[in-house]
Amino acid sequence: MSRNSVHSRLLDNDFQASLHFYRDILGFEVTWDDGDYANFQDGEMRVAIFKRELMSEAIGTTDKPAEAECQDKLGLIFEISNVDEYYRQLKEKGVQFSKPPQDFPTWGIRAAYFRDPDGNLIEINSGLGA
Repeated sequence: MSRNSVHSRLLDNDFQASLHFYRDILGFEVTWDDGDYANFQDGEMRVAIFKRELMSEAIGTTDKPAEAECQDKLGLIFEISNVDEYYRQLKEKGVQFSKPPQDFPTWGIRAAYFRDPDGNLIEINSGLGA
């Protein structure tokens, strides 16, 4: 079996807020938007958003709770060339960070953490070098 394409699809409660965030704040190119589902692309990376309630209807989970307090189950990881510069750019656009840039030597990266409008964890990182 061949697998040709991989992307992440986030199931969001507020589609318009997420569309604005990924398009206008993070600067992703919108390659599809029908008001319920949107695809974004930045280089070879692709991310999609979809209305959570529509996915729940499609797979028959409308009887399950939509929200529950728990540890994160998903993190979007964006490898970039300069964490500190991108951090400054996003701060200027009003992004609230849960962790400012810091070194994680055991992981070999410098990283910062923030959340999208639906609370999804996002990491931006760059390698620490040799």
